[in-house]
Amino acid sequence: MVRLGFIVGLIGLIGVLLSGAAAWRVYQQELAIDGIAFARAVDVHASLVQDRLTERELLARVASGLFRAPGAVRANMLQPLRSAIYAFKTDFVVAAWIARLKPPELAAAQRELADESFANPKIRDFDDQPLDIATIDKPVNVLMDIEPRNPETVTLPGRVLDGHSIVGPTLARAMVEGRPVASDPIELLRKHGPIGIVLAAPVLQEGADPAGFVSFSYELGPLMLANDDRSLFSVVLRNPQEPSSELIANEQGAVTARAIAEQHPAPSIARTVTFGGRDWSLAYYARNNAVQRAQQTAAIVAAIGLAITGIICGLFGYVAYNNLRLSREIEVRIGFERRLTAVIDELNHRVKNILAVIQSIITRTLRHGSDVDVARELLIGRIHAMSNVVTLLSESQWQGVNLKGLFESRSIPNADRIAVSGPDITVSARAAQSLSLLFFELASHSDEGLSLVGKHPHIVAHWEIAGEKPDNRFNFRWEEFNTSEATRRPDSDFGLILLDRVAPEALGGTAKRYFTDVSYVYELSAPMETVVDMNERDRTEQISAPVRPER
Repeated sequence: MVRLGFIVGLIGLIGVLLSGAAAWRVYQQELAIDGIAFARAVDVHASLVQDRLTERELLARVASGLFRAPGAVRANMLQPLRSAIYAFKTDFVVAAWIARLKPPELAAAQRELADESFANPKIRDFDDQPLDIATIDKPVNVLMDIEPRNPETVTLPGRVLDGHSIVGPTLARAMVEGRPVASDPIELLRKHGPIGIVLAAPVLQEGADPAGFVSFSYELGPLMLANDDRSLFSVVLRNPQEPSSELIANEQGAVTARAIAEQHPAPSIARTVTFGGRDWSLAYYARNNAVQRAQQTAAIVAAIGLAITGIICGLFGYVAYNNLRLSREIEVRIGFERRLTAVIDELNHRVKNILAVIQSIITRTLRHGSDVDVARELLIGRIHAMSNVVTLLSESQWQGVNLKGLFESRSIPNADRIAVSGPDITVSARAAQSLSLLFFELASHSDEGLSLVGKHPHIVAHWEIAGEKPDNRFNFRWEEFNTSEATRRPDSDFGLILLDRVAPEALGGTAKRYFTDVSYVYELSAPMETVVDMNERDRTEQISAPVRPER
């Protein structure tokens, strides 16, 4: 037996080592494959973003190239370009013509804005504050036309954008560099509006300053941060205005800024795209934990290897196990026979007790001189009460009955008129039989016609546990209100014996019954140790427990 155990242990050790080596190899391969797939997905996304940005920058260059320096200030400069702009790309939020006007041209610009029926044709500051054009002594950049025109955008033309903290420096840089320039992220159209980027392209004149700027505004989410819900990553933009925060888009494309905390995980990969003469840093965070996934796959491989090892070891250990199993079966068979004998003895004891109780019920109920119809109803009810408590005990494997279950309508009459209250306790089998007959006897005598006031009695059944362990007692009180000695059915001889002697003696307690001015009262007091009877419950539990072989 020792030699066989040594061989089985050696095979198991070799199998464990091989399974661990295979799991480690799979773990490394899974990490490498996930890394390659993630990097490829990021490269594809960054390439698509760069293509998208290049197309929009090309649109700005083409639009600015189609402009000709206007001979006069006009507020509908985008009219010739509308069809071309929409044919090329239509995902911009607004397209705008920003004219660079000299001080003498401002009055004419106001008239042009008024002729185009813009909401506010006055030349004013970027935050919609009025300006005195007579005090302006240098060229300014005025928003003169916008597309599309809707109730939200028609209020924008006429604003001077030089003082804007983001748009103003963007226009100045575009004028110096002579090419399209992108702004920092900005709230478009209104305060708390969608976050986007303004791309301004200067309209150049030979030997002179730019005549103005064609600008396109794009939402940042669809422009750079859009990705498939099933993609391997989530993409964010490092905020050029605040290095300690990053911009991220939700499923609806709304962009918000979030702070980069010290404990914030670093991005898996970073990529740089170019747009509007500046570099933008995109950071990619993996949605799936590649290490955890590789560990799970390695765990599966290790489990399979260990399972195969276990099967092989099991085959070698089968002989020893078979011998042990046979010996245990013999022990179980012997223990089962002993237990069966004990169960039969216990069953005989309980059947004899039940038969003795039923014999007493029949003898006392059908004694000489009693009314046959009344006796028959009482006999059927008492036997039915005994049958119900036996059913409840069978359902609990004779380990006791919940006291409130003895008040169900199937066991006692007039259950709907009984208000039951008391702690939730489980009484022993012996106590349950006595209490079931007691409750039936009390309930069966509470329905004799109507009381003097023309109503059925109202019954209250209440119990409580008084005192401290191990001397605590079970106190039960039955009270029928709206009844009197004249209206209540008299108790039978068997009922009196049960109420005054049998039930109290079975529980080792005392009982009393009496009438008050408005009710009939029955009180029973007994030690809790006889009501619960843990010795009987332990004996029943031992008999019903499964047979186990001795160690």
